Amino acid sequence: MSRMIYDYTKEVLARVSFDPELFIKELKKAIRNLLPYEIDHLRKWLLFFTYEKPELKECLSIIE
Repeated sequence: MSRMIYDYTKEVLARVSFDPELFIKELKKAIRNLLPYEIDHLRKWLLFFTYEKPELKECLSIIE
């Protein structure tokens, strides 16, 4: 079940990536709902996802 939440979280973050404020809001929600090991996976995914999106780089400080 939690894997589904993790996958859904990535999907939501990808959809709202056009708006950095909304992206940060959804990221904070994800951190509250995910398990610690899922947050680690999400951190790695964010590094990859934000590589070419400099406007989202500030979100990395939220999850570190």
